[in-house]
Amino acid sequence: MIYTVLITDPISEDGIQPLQLHPNIDVVIRNDLTEEELFTIIPNIHALLVRSQTNITRQLIEKANNLKIIARAGVGVDNIDLTAATAHGILVVNAPHANTNSAAEHTIAMLFSLARKIPQASISLKQREWNRKAFIGVELKGKTLGIIGLGRIGAEVAFRAIGQRMRVMAYDPFLTEEKGEELGILPASLDEVIEQSDFITIHTPLLENTKHLLDARAFQKMKTGVHIINCARGGIIDEHALYHAIQTNKVAGAALDVFQVEPPFHSNLLDLPEVIATPHLGASTVEAQENVAVEVSHDIIRFFTGKVVQNPVNVSSVPKEAMNQVAPYFTLSERLGQFLIHLADDVVEEINLFYSGPFTNFEVGPLTRNTIKGILQRHLGEQVNHVNALYLADQRGIKINENKTSSLKGFTNLITIEMITKQESFRISGTLLDGLGPRIVELNDYQVDIFPKGNIVLIYHHDLPGVIGKVGNLLGNYQINIATMQVDRSNLGGEAMMLLTVDKPLNVECLHTLKSLTEIYNVKTIQLI
Repeated sequence: MIYTVLITDPISEDGIQPLQLHPNIDVVIRNDLTEEELFTIIPNIHALLVRSQTNITRQLIEKANNLKIIARAGVGVDNIDLTAATAHGILVVNAPHANTNSAAEHTIAMLFSLARKIPQASISLKQREWNRKAFIGVELKGKTLGIIGLGRIGAEVAFRAIGQRMRVMAYDPFLTEEKGEELGILPASLDEVIEQSDFITIHTPLLENTKHLLDARAFQKMKTGVHIINCARGGIIDEHALYHAIQTNKVAGAALDVFQVEPPFHSNLLDLPEVIATPHLGASTVEAQENVAVEVSHDIIRFFTGKVVQNPVNVSSVPKEAMNQVAPYFTLSERLGQFLIHLADDVVEEINLFYSGPFTNFEVGPLTRNTIKGILQRHLGEQVNHVNALYLADQRGIKINENKTSSLKGFTNLITIEMITKQESFRISGTLLDGLGPRIVELNDYQVDIFPKGNIVLIYHHDLPGVIGKVGNLLGNYQINIATMQVDRSNLGGEAMMLLTVDKPLNVECLHTLKSLTEIYNVKTIQLI
């Protein structure tokens, strides 16, 4: 059989050569298709190869009667409706590793450019100026490089910085001391990286909890004369705060490859001589463009020749019958993981999963992967899916233990997750109630009953009269409505836990004020979408 592969975005010619040389594949390149034309020809297409320009919507997928695989020549898959693809049995693959070297090298280029003011000096000389004193730089040797996010790219940057005899420290929620020692870097908290670094480089995804991670407060904590590099995602830095920090000489210079709005033509950062800017070039090398195309091209070939694909995004290898058994528990398992990771302030070392009731006869692997996905996504974002979740956990040295038990604690089905960090452990249990859906029923030995969705506030406090009233009045002063409230205590007058669902998230001021109440010793906010 001849399989038709449609390419709708500009792709490296060398990268798609494996497809063009395969005898059973017919490659059609159409970078000029209108949406109407794409809808017309999609019923006859077996594979679709795209970058970021083509949007693969549910409506398009529903028209794609013969489509078996969608390949994204790049890392992100935000232009593909994964839910619709999965529902129609279409495999989605991407190329998560191909641009690692390119992005790391661009970061190092920005690092050198900042230290020695190379772009500014070049512009000056081309204007026929000879002003050596204006471009006195600093050496990298002996300076501290702080890395925020130690995934593939962050680790490559660390390796290169160590070669420049820099002191490298890194913040990553999953970075253990053992892994840091292996890489030759110092694991640190986010505040330690911010406060101690001479150069700070960002390599984390843009998530709800990383948006404006470097804001005015963060800049205040930094050394005077710090240098900032962002080749990750726009929006992680509060650009207005960065502008002010440069204007007040807190930040000596910034190198930016990404911006919150692109192209950033209206950004006043471009007016500052201390800012080096490039137009999102992190993956823009001949090699990277070729590598992403080669990677997905070979996965298309593997798929049509019956071999195992290397970078699946949305499909696991569990038989359909087994998937149908555990499918009702997918939302519950992911939400339990999402909830639990909000409680940890330290590096996660081990995760134990206990399945009770009907699970003794089920293949629970998909639920385990889904739970780990929920845990990792808080810090790793879209790159985590239920196919690669266990692999990413193993990369970060997290031990995963799966158990089946007969202990039901009064429920017909029960999932319990225990998360162990360097300093402490957390435990959560959930069940499916007939007609009511997923419920969290136990949290760190406290009995609860909560639907795992929306904005949740977890408060640990002393069991004293008046605490509930104080919390209610405080939230009311900030116009935050309490939807539900549950309170449980370990013993009379001892420790107690209050669990609230609220109509909107707590702002920074409200959260700070709540934590300052003398009866309260810890507050966690959780948002489950």
